[in-house]
Amino acid sequence: MTPGAPGINEKVLQYETFINEVLKRDLQKVLDQRDTVYEKIAQYLQLKNTIKSIQETDSKELKTDVDLGCNFYVQAHVPDASKIYVEVGYGFFVEFTHAEALKFIEKKTNQLTEYTEVLTKDAAKIKANIRMVLEGLRELQGLKDLPEDRRREVF
Repeated sequence: MTPGAPGINEKVLQYETFINEVLKRDLQKVLDQRDTVYEKIAQYLQLKNTIKSIQETDSKELKTDVDLGCNFYVQAHVPDASKIYVEVGYGFFVEFTHAEALKFIEKKTNQLTEYTEVLTKDAAKIKANIRMVLEGLRELQGLKDLPEDRRREVF
């Protein structure tokens, strides 16, 4: 084995560790965040459809199933469904008329959609970094085959 080979092997190991422990973890975090935002958007769109259904039936009363947690549902009767409470963030709920709720949902879904675009761009940047480091690994592994004097020129 040539004297420069262990240095290259160490660098390859450092790059592989960086990819696995930093870049892939960061990528997974961003993708998980984006999935969470997509779930919120879906919930708001479901609420929008429910409000529109209430408006179409022009009913003041509402019978529905409420999830108490762990997919355990109970029937609920709402005598006056002309106003609803919508979670606006940080655990706060605001009472809205149907029209106000629809406006809020529209703004909130637009805001969340913009955020998913930012997260998608972040994920693309991390993927590009992973590709760049992998390309660096390929180059380092190709250097192992070079003669010692050529390897010194590179480093």
